[in-house]
Formats: sequence, structure tokens, C-alpha cells
Amino acid sequence: QVQLVESGGGLVQAGGSLRLSCAASGRTFSSGGMGWFRQAPGKERDFVAVISGNSGRTYSADSVKGRFTISRDNAKNTVYLQMNSLKPEDTAVYYCAARAPGPGILTSPAAYDYWGQGTQVTVSS
Repeated sequence: QVQLVESGGGLVQAGGSLRLSCAASGRTFSSGGMGWFRQAPGKERDFVAVISGNSGRTYSADSVKGRFTISRDNAKNTVYLQMNSLKPEDTAVYYCAARAPGPGILTSPAAYDYWGQGTQVTVSS
């Protein structure tokens, strides 16, 4: 079993920055992909960014490219999401997710085995 705990959410003005952290504990999968997703009220959970375990290869949604950066520290079993130039439309609950080792960069929530409890990010205009 893997436990994921997000932190770093909060209220920020448009144009500001936040860094989210996701600490993994339990049976960790250092070679598995980890991702960030977000869900706004009344909407589906959307892909934000993903990072592979072994190569560190990353992929981001078009809506956040150039503004958000995903990274991971395998020694600390932690993945980060640096969010810059935040916009009101980035407001959502952000979830960290992890999957067992496997090939590919996957962006569907259904591909992930473990989820954190979420952290609220609110961007005011």
C-alpha cells in the first residue's frame, strides 16, 4: 500500500506562485510514474502533469505548459509541482497520484493506483 500526502496549497493572487509537495510513504514505487491532477467544482478530474520514475521524463497539459513544472526526489519519495503565473482558472483541488512501475507516460486518472487526499489551490483575480 502507498500513502500520498499533499501539501502547499493555499490562496494566491493571479500571477503568483505556489509549490505543491506530495510525500509518498509505505510501499513506494521509485520507478513508477507520479502525476498531478486537478478537479474544479462540478467538473471532472483533469490531468495536469506527470513524471516517470526511471528517466524523469515529464509531460504537462497544454493549459499549464510553460507555467507549471513537475519534479521528483526519489531519495525523499516526494514529487513537486511548481506553479507560476497562476490564473483564476487554475483554482481547483489538486491531487497527487502514483502508479506501479510500468512503461509509458499516462495521463488518464484510471491509470493511477494511489491517490492523495487533495489540496485546495485558490487563485483570486
